[in-house]
Amino acid sequence: MEHDPAKETFLKNATKWLVLCLVVGLLSGMASALFLVSLQWVSNFRDRHLVLVWLLPIGGLMVGLLYHYFGKEVVKGNNLILEEYEQPKERIPLKMAPLVLIGTLLTHLFGGSAGREGTAVQMGSAIADQFSKVFTLTKAERRTLLIIGISAGFASVFGTPIAGALFAIEVLFFSKVKYRSVLPSFFTAFVAYYTVELLHVQHTHYSIPTVPELSLINLAWIFPVGILCGLSAMLFSKTTHFFTTLFSKYITFPPIRPMIGGAVLVVSFYFLGTSKFVGLGLPTIVDAFQNPSDHFDFLWKLLFTCFTLGSGFKGGEVTPLFFVGATLGSALSGIIPLPVALLAGMGFVAVFSGATHTPIACTAMGMELFGVDCGIYIGLACLIAYFCSGSVGIYSSQIVKGPKHHLYKKLLRSDFENL
Repeated sequence: MEHDPAKETFLKNATKWLVLCLVVGLLSGMASALFLVSLQWVSNFRDRHLVLVWLLPIGGLMVGLLYHYFGKEVVKGNNLILEEYEQPKERIPLKMAPLVLIGTLLTHLFGGSAGREGTAVQMGSAIADQFSKVFTLTKAERRTLLIIGISAGFASVFGTPIAGALFAIEVLFFSKVKYRSVLPSFFTAFVAYYTVELLHVQHTHYSIPTVPELSLINLAWIFPVGILCGLSAMLFSKTTHFFTTLFSKYITFPPIRPMIGGAVLVVSFYFLGTSKFVGLGLPTIVDAFQNPSDHFDFLWKLLFTCFTLGSGFKGGEVTPLFFVGATLGSALSGIIPLPVALLAGMGFVAVFSGATHTPIACTAMGMELFGVDCGIYIGLACLIAYFCSGSVGIYSSQIVKGPKHHLYKKLLRSDFENL
């Protein structure tokens, strides 16, 4: 039999990536399952003992000390992953996974207003990057490894494998992503997703029971929703960066930042007289699909989350973005003649789209969560929010290019020339 070196090389590479995708998907899925179960327990325990919220400053100090003494190399979180993708230097330390897991659980145990996607993405990426020392990988292959880590974490924590795969690609798309990364991203996302499913860990379900027929009037109503979602996303991103800069500038010892932030949050929660903005806020999100939300719920959640994360607590931004978008859309049902559930669903993904510059992934997520019938409404809202959210997103290390980059570059040039 004639020896074919090219075929042999192809088979070796295919086998290598099959193993990598399977192992990363399985390990990330199991990590996310552990995280989801632990987070549910922590959240339920806190809700039964709301007195724990008064200890939020202590929880903040614990998180701050944890990262100051054990996690200085990984304190950047998702931004570290983006930086390593852009300019590969050193392998992401495995300790990122347990540190962000513990830090996020502490944040939620004491009532910090944060999310969960950052935790899953960081665990998935840290797990995936360990295999860069097991296999001999080129820089391009290591970038693919980081992509499958992101897709596995995102897909498994939200139960949206298609959106997870697309998010990993799109959040880095206008940089150095190669087409050969697409298939591994999707395969790993589905492995991670089914790992969580096989472990019988439940995800939150949302429903849009009524989708009106497409008409020019109904389509026209999407534009104000998308614009407001885009502006909310921009406000979320800029406010988070503002508080991060503020705490870093005036409080030099990092562990004190979340302690002071926790104290301010406790006082704010007390005077506001409600616990709906504590933790993930999933009950409020679910209710937004059924009943019109209070007009300022989205703004309160935005401020509390930006302050929580800016002061140094750990968690993610995406679930709070879901809260902001769903309650904003739901509140708009009082003036926009579309079903409240549809408006909540549009806001749910559109604010996320604007804040992460990922309209394709967010459209896919909307259809995975709510059904394909609302795809046009969801997709158009995500696209409008994407273009209306400015050039800065929640990830400061994300490089934004493509049509949005060119649009804002042209607008800025026009403003400069008119001075």
